[in-house]
Amino acid sequence: MSKFSQSINEKYDIYITKHADVILKEVFQDQFNDIEFLLEDLFIDKESLMKGGGGKSEIAISIDDYLIKKRGWVEKEFITSIISDGIEKDNPTHKIDCFKNRVAFELEWNNKTEFYDRDLNNFRILNELDCISLGIILTRSTSLNTTFKDLGIYSKYGASTTHMDKLIRKVKGGGAGGCPLILVGITSECIK
Repeated sequence: MSKFSQSINEKYDIYITKHADVILKEVFQDQFNDIEFLLEDLFIDKESLMKGGGGKSEIAISIDDYLIKKRGWVEKEFITSIISDGIEKDNPTHKIDCFKNRVAFELEWNNKTEFYDRDLNNFRILNELDCISLGIILTRSTSLNTTFKDLGIYSKYGASTTHMDKLIRKVKGGGAGGCPLILVGITSECIK
């Protein structure tokens, strides 16, 4: 059981590495509260699942509205470089969806699984450079595939796109290095 509330632990599939939930709660209380409130309040309208793609999803827009507009998180790109034998080389990282005080948050709702590799590698590099203390990825629970089949939209959200089982496999394979992680899978409990 994670350090989040009982209702969050019942509403989501949660996977923790390196005590990331303890670090978030004990060291970054404001960010813990932001994430806990986001997860408590997150519901996805069934009609929005049925809509066609294109642009940012409604879930991404609602998360940005809450974390960025209301709670002061920012989209963040770190400018990094490597110096070897006195020669400096750029080592760009990917932008983080939402960042606040050493906590990085990514949403992967319906992307190709290669986006997990990008996010985990980014977290690994930034953690090794002491830019972030932990990473959070909010994604789909694999159990939602059954819901999508029942709704007749599985082809839109098929097995080749991002979901929790694929993410956990990448994490167990060392994809994030030593960066502490909180992985949260959105289940059918979030759909209304």
